[in-house]
Formats: sequence, structure tokens, C-alpha cells
Amino acid sequence: MSEYVVELKNATKRFPGVVALRGMHLAVKPGEILGLIGENGAGKSTLIKVLTGVHQPDEGEIYVNGEKKVFRNPNESAAAGIACVYQELNIEKLLSITDNIFINKWIKGPNGLLDYKTMHQKAKEVMASLGQDVDPTKPAGTFGMGVQQMIEIAKAVLIDAKMIIMDEPSSSLGEKEVEQLMKTCRELKSRGIGIVYVSHKLEELFELCDRVTVIRDGEYIWTKPVNETDNDDLIAGMVGRTLENQFPKEFGTKGECALKVEDLQEGGVLFGVNFEAYNGQILGFAGLVGAGRTETMRAVFGADPIDGGRVYIHGKEVHIKSPGQAIKEGIAFLTEDRKGQGLVLAQSIRTNLILANLKGFSKGLFLDEKKIEEEGQKNISSLRIKTPSIDEIVGQLSGGNQQKVVIGKWVNTDASIFIFDEPTRGIDVGAKVEVYNVMNSLVKAGKCVIMISSEMPEILGMSDRVVVMRGGKVMATVDRDSKHFNQEDIMKAAWGGTLDD
Repeated sequence: MSEYVVELKNATKRFPGVVALRGMHLAVKPGEILGLIGENGAGKSTLIKVLTGVHQPDEGEIYVNGEKKVFRNPNESAAAGIACVYQELNIEKLLSITDNIFINKWIKGPNGLLDYKTMHQKAKEVMASLGQDVDPTKPAGTFGMGVQQMIEIAKAVLIDAKMIIMDEPSSSLGEKEVEQLMKTCRELKSRGIGIVYVSHKLEELFELCDRVTVIRDGEYIWTKPVNETDNDDLIAGMVGRTLENQFPKEFGTKGECALKVEDLQEGGVLFGVNFEAYNGQILGFAGLVGAGRTETMRAVFGADPIDGGRVYIHGKEVHIKSPGQAIKEGIAFLTEDRKGQGLVLAQSIRTNLILANLKGFSKGLFLDEKKIEEEGQKNISSLRIKTPSIDEIVGQLSGGNQQKVVIGKWVNTDASIFIFDEPTRGIDVGAKVEVYNVMNSLVKAGKCVIMISSEMPEILGMSDRVVVMRGGKVMATVDRDSKHFNQEDIMKAAWGGTLDD
């Protein structure tokens, strides 16, 4: 009997113009949680697709419980007991929880019809085993991201998975949902199921994992017990260098008020929001999930209608009714949902980089192909977008590189106010530093940057001032040189407490 439930040996995978994996190793023990980390573009997605039968390796072998396997498609991988909960959940929101769990695995009665009574019962039982007391007959879309993720995990449990890969499972979850996820992972571990936990959040790896594997540029670097490594060791392994400062804050010169919001109202969502954002500064927005931070920016950007309040840009009152009008007023909005709202995944990097400023890349009635090529290559170089060429389809890029393309798209506009909503969610520490450096360059150029972030170290590391929100209201505004510019006081305000003067 093999020591490992799943083992990948010497795997190499080539695509036109790039070697995605080279001599890759991965080994997971039964009842073990193995962390997997690497920079965006390091090969994590390709590795997952090889293990799940989406891609076939050009070289190397896969073993399940010591038996060599060849997966020609995802069904064969699933039949061998390998399941994956992807970062982008594969949920049909209009279908019931039961239908989502049993899709393609239907239970039929003696009459040949679907036995929904049995399926509803089993769905309720498997969801309850994952800590979810839900009605399985209700549409999956009526539940939050935490429950939807448990539906995906339930699918894996139902096929009696020997190993479950979790790809950035906490990236879209709130604090309580993350706690439930951790509890579920430990429960699955106690059942002898192996878990590959892919995450850029190092604190999660130390809290949850037994061992951690580091990969870089498509190659295996090392595997160590978690208690024999630390943050600096992991970062050095991932990027091949140490990151002396994870938050390379550079200070611009505070200029005029670029954006002023007074008494912003949106029925049931925003209640008298007030704030000011200045040129040459980063204004951070902190708060718990559901605090109203994104809703505030969507209202300012004209994506959602407002019921009252005033918005001033460079001292002039504006009445923005649509995102197109906001862009004309010089506002750029890098949304949290990069795939759904920030990119056209089926188009090339070249096309995506000019989408927000087609006029600026035109010469008369035609596009200026020379300018598009020159500026695109500058974006690829300055943002360190890992791609075979500027004509690569964006949907083929890793999550972090997709995020960089979104940033490049907005950098290529004439915007003076840049709103970044969770700009580093789901990207690695090396890519994060590159995003911070883009913010630094904008600030030094006298632009105004607004950053929404759920990561407190990021808020404290990069902000000049912080607006703290809760329940659609501003609870506090804290300057960098204030005595309240610390995690404890900002979290106190986020939970509804008041800060003394």
C-alpha cells in the first residue's frame, strides 16, 4: 500500500510557446492537508488540470493509492476519487441544491424516473455533515457564497473522493464562512480524505495545513512540514528572492480634493455616506463583509442609482447616471469581480488593454495598431504579465495575470481617480507588490487612488487615510498619523464601536 493517496511524479506539460510544468512533483497522504503555493503563473492551475484529467501530461505519471492511472478526461479522474472545488464555483444558481449535487449522478426509482425523495434526503444529510442546515429543494442561488461552496464540497463527498483539491477556497468568503470552511476541512481530514489547499493567504496555511509544497515557474521547489517553515521562507521559495517589504508604501504630495461625497443615500444600502479623497494619496476603505464599501463605489461610479446626496469631482458637482459618464469624468473602477465585470475572457490581452479607452487608441476611423502594440508591450513589461504574447487569450491566463490586465486596461485611460476594489484578492505576494507599485506610481503622478480591501495589513500598509464602514454608514475616518491608525481601533470601528478624539 502506498504512503500517498495521490502522487504526481516528474510531470511535464507543454503548450505552444510555453512549458507550463517541468518535472513537477506532488504527493498527498490520506487524512493530510497539503498546502500548495506559488506565484500566479507558477503552474498551479495547470497542475490542478493535470490531476483532474482536463490536461494530459506530456511526461510523468499519476498514482492513486500506489496504482498508476492515466486520466483522459475529468470523468476518469473523478471515478478514481479526485475532486476539485474551483475558485470560480461551478454552481447552477437556478437549480436546487439537490440538482446541483446530483447533476450527472441522478438516482432513479424502479419506474425509471428520478427519485427526488431519496436525493433530497441524501442532499440534506451530506450538507448537514458539512455544517449546513439548509432546505435542499431551494435554488442554490438563494444562498450565500459559503453555502454554495459547501455544495461543491458535497459533490466531492458524494463521489467518495479520496482527495479534494480546494483552489483559493476562502477568496470570496466572510470571516464566519472561513471559520466554517476550516472546520469542514478538518472534518474531511478526520475521515481520511486528503486535501490539497491552494491559497495565497499564508496565515491560512499555517493554521490548517500539515505540510506545504512550493512551486515556481512550473517547477517543484520543495515540500516541508508547516512547523518547519515561516512566512519569509515561503515567500523566498515562491519568488526566488526575499521581499524585504511586502507593502512598499511610497508617499505622494497631497493635492486638491479629487472626489468629495456628501450624504450619499441608497435605499436600504447606504445611509448618509460622507468622505473626501485627495490627489497624491491612497484612501483605504475598511470594514466587514456587507459594510457597504463596494456599494458606495458602485453608486459613485453610476453602476447603481442613488436616492440622494452630492458628488463633487475636483470641486465641481457632477450627476453621474452611468459608468460611461463616470469614465468621461475621469473615474476608473477596477471591480472585485475581474472575470464577470473587468475582462472579456474570450478576447486577447491586446483587446482587453484598450477596452476602456478605444478613442485614445484610434486614428481617425481606425484603431492605431502601432500605438496599441507599443502601449500593450509597456503594460506587459511594467505589470510583469506572464504571457507568451500580447495576443494570448485572457481566459488562458492565471488569475493574478488576469488581474494585471484589468489594471493595465484602466491605466491606459485618462482617469484621475482610480478605484481599486479588492485589487490583490486571489493573487500571490509577488504579484501583490507589483500592484502596490502601480498604486505608488499613480499617487506619485498626482492621481487619486481609492482602495477597498478586506486585508487589514494591506489597509495599514498602503493607505494614507482610512474610511471605516459598517451597515452602509461611515463609522470613522482615520489619518495615517492618528493614534487610531492600528488594527485594533479600525476593527473596533468596523464592529460598531466609537473612537475617542
